[in-house]
Amino acid sequence: MTEFIKACIQANEEISSALKDGFDSSWFEKTKVGAGGDVSSKLDLYAEAIFVKHLGAFGQIESEESGIIGKGDEKIIIDPIDGSSNALSLFPFYGTSVAKINAEGILDAAVVCNLANGDIFLKTSTTKVQQGKLFSNTYHAPHTAIGGEIGLFEKAYANPVLVAALDKEKLKFRSPGAIALSLAYAHTVNYVLFMGEFRIYDFAAGLALCEGLEVIVEADYVIVSKDKNIAARIEALIQKL
Repeated sequence: MTEFIKACIQANEEISSALKDGFDSSWFEKTKVGAGGDVSSKLDLYAEAIFVKHLGAFGQIESEESGIIGKGDEKIIIDPIDGSSNALSLFPFYGTSVAKINAEGILDAAVVCNLANGDIFLKTSTTKVQQGKLFSNTYHAPHTAIGGEIGLFEKAYANPVLVAALDKEKLKFRSPGAIALSLAYAHTVNYVLFMGEFRIYDFAAGLALCEGLEVIVEADYVIVSKDKNIAARIEALIQKL
């Protein structure tokens, strides 16, 4: 395990420990529009500060909240809280996303963590995707459900025509509202679908965790599935819109 991955785990464990006894009332306060275009909460900024503390020595950080932080030949892309609205609504599907791009422009590390249940997913350029739990040293290949019955459709609320088309095709889905986390669970669910504006904070780490799956990335949609035929069916539906 690399020193960078260890630092990512330590950052997630520190954030998780802070959350375990409940949210501080100040974390619900909104501040200003962040670099990613959304309004940052004090929870977002709290988590960002922890990541900067643990990861700042490894390179320049590009955060969804504050933009560029520090200097370095390597770039670290973070979403300090993936699924901020979920977290601030105390809905248990929120986490963190970290990707490191080396000086040659190659993504060589990715970490996505579900703070609500402690699941953490790791990937480096020389290792396969691993899944584990915070505060545990045991890792394994990602869980998979061969007969998974649902997909995850991020931003479904903004795409009602496609929602109807998926329903007609009996392609069930849920829309949990945390893109990096949804991609981290792509090995388990039937498919992951996103339609909308492509932001690097949402996808840098999550897509790296989809190794071995069918991945389709276009300017305004992303489809991931362990079943190539399902991915093709969904893309055909999109192209008919």
